[in-house]
Parts: sequence; C-alpha cells; structure tokens
Amino acid sequence: MIFKTFGWAFGITVLGLVAAALYGGVTGLTVTAILIVLEVSLSFDNAVVNARVIERMSAFWQKLFLTVGIVIAVFGMRLLFPLVVVGITAHLSPLRAWNLAMEKGDPDVPGTYGHILHDAHPSIAAFGGMFLLMIFLNFVFDDEKELHWIDPVERVLQKFGSLEEASILVALATLFGFALGFREHAEDVLLSGVVGLITYLVVNGLGNFFDVEEELDHATSGASAGQTAIAVGKSAFFLFLYLEVLDASFSFDGVIGAFAITSDPVIIALGLGVGAMYVRSLTIYLVRKGTLDDYVFLEHGAHWAIGALAILLLVTIGHEIPEVVTGLVGVGFIAAAFFWSVRHNRRQETGDLSSSQAIES
Repeated sequence: MIFKTFGWAFGITVLGLVAAALYGGVTGLTVTAILIVLEVSLSFDNAVVNARVIERMSAFWQKLFLTVGIVIAVFGMRLLFPLVVVGITAHLSPLRAWNLAMEKGDPDVPGTYGHILHDAHPSIAAFGGMFLLMIFLNFVFDDEKELHWIDPVERVLQKFGSLEEASILVALATLFGFALGFREHAEDVLLSGVVGLITYLVVNGLGNFFDVEEELDHATSGASAGQTAIAVGKSAFFLFLYLEVLDASFSFDGVIGAFAITSDPVIIALGLGVGAMYVRSLTIYLVRKGTLDDYVFLEHGAHWAIGALAILLLVTIGHEIPEVVTGLVGVGFIAAAFFWSVRHNRRQETGDLSSSQAIES
C-alpha cells in the first residue's frame, strides 16, 4: 500500500535530487533536500483537507489530480508563478524575468529577482490569506456540523455562523483590520484580499452549483438514496479546480519562504515540486486508508491549522515569520487532533464494551 501510493513520489525524489546535483552540485542537492522537507512540513494540513474533497472524486479524477494536477503544481506554482509575479510587478517580459532569475543576484539588492518578489509579498499574502481564511470560517461556521473538537469554542462559532453570510463579514472585517494595521500596503492588501475572497466564492460556488445539479440528476435516475455521491462532469471539474487554487494558496508561504534559502528558480521548483508530489500522494493515501473516518478530529485539526496559517500569512504582510514557526503550528494542530481522535476512539470502544456487557448481564 505504501509503495503503491508513494512509489511515484519516491521515484520523483531520486530524479529531483539527481537533477539538483547535476545542476547545482553538492550545494544544489543540499538546498533541494531542505526545500522538500520545508514543503512537506508546511503542507500536511493541505493533504488532510484535500483528502476530504478528493473522496468525492472518481478514480479518473483522482488520477488526474496526481498527473495533470502535479504538473500545474510544480511548473505552474513553483516555477511560473514567481516569474509572473516578478514580471507584473517590475513590468518585465517573461523572458526578462527568467533572465533576471538566472542572474542569481543578492535578494537584498533592489532590482534583483528575489527583491522584486519580496516586494510583491503583501499582495500575495493578502490573496492567499483570504482564500484560506474563508475555508476555515466556512468550516467552523457550518451549522450542520455535529462533531466538535474544541467544543466550547466551536459551538459558539457554529451559533455565530447562523448569521447570514457570517464568513464573508468576518473575512472582510479581518482584511480591513490588517489593511489599517499595515497602512503602507493598504491599497495592495485590500485589492488582493478582495480578489482572494472573490476567487474562493466563485470556485466554491460553482462547485456547489454543479454538485447540486448532478445530485438531482443522480436522484431522478433511480440511484439508491444511501449511495455515496461521487462527483462527475462539471462538478468534478470544479472540485479539481478548487483543489488547484487551494494548493496555490498553501504554496504561497512555501514559495516565498524558499527565497530566504535560495533565489535560484530551478532549485526552488525541484525542491518544492518533489515536496508537492509527497503531499498529493499523502492525500491519496488518506483517502484509500479511510484515515479521516478512523481519526475523526483530523479534519478539524487541519482546518484550525488553515485558520492559523491564514492569520500568519496576513501578519507576514508587515512582519517576517520564520517558516519553521508556520510549519510547527500546522503540525501541532494535526498532531493534537490525531491524539484527540485516538482518545475519542478508545472512549467509544470502552462505551461499546460496557453496553455489550450490560446487555449480556
């Protein structure tokens, strides 16, 4: 099961490290290995949330997520995205942005690739922060959620969520608060944050719209009411699109953080790309093992980690936060949710055993 699921990731790791060694020698190999660990540590919560979404996909769309999706993740977000940002920010052509990246200038020097990307960080952080914040808010405000992890807090938030469009109100209030706090970046933060919010609403809204349509078609076709609904057609496409935007939002901190280690776009693409492959393989593993059903609070922990990451991203608009802090926060929430799930399962087993003994007596 492990090799079947992670086989491609293991193979890509070997190829990536060999390519890094040929390209950058021992230094390139070492930095690539560090970036792989960085990407995996930052994105474990991404895998958990992805798993809950991909459960609704057919085997075809799951394979597409691992093939076409990984191409988009590696070449789109880890290689092309920084080039596009630098090109737009500095009004450069893609070719000039690439040449600037390959010059490997000191990122502390104005006009260099790393410096331009660093200047664009407030806009990137506002977009990603708002997208991730909406995911967290819609989860904790869900009034149909019966199971709670941080019980007192989640129950209060759930009641507040009964207010119409509560998640949008809270998200916008948060965005305005950070814009006021970082006035020097206020215009960029507001514009990019609103775009992030709109992106979430469009992608999530279209996915829900086509999901409802296909559920109606599924029901009228005479399918069993208890049958698990697997997204197909337009619904599956928008779920796929949602996952790609979600991955993009999660990758922002990794891509920007990577420039604190190296400004070489090839090494960054290799390291973060291999890490992204592990995240996707882990997503498939969680689905096939039914881990989210066995450890019921993992999804809660992942969403709380997303909420924390969203706030941390917004804080980085004006303050630097070490990547190790971001990674540890996410891992901490996941680990706590895992152990809480184990505790919950033991209590359930004890309760079932007591009930069985009572019946026998």
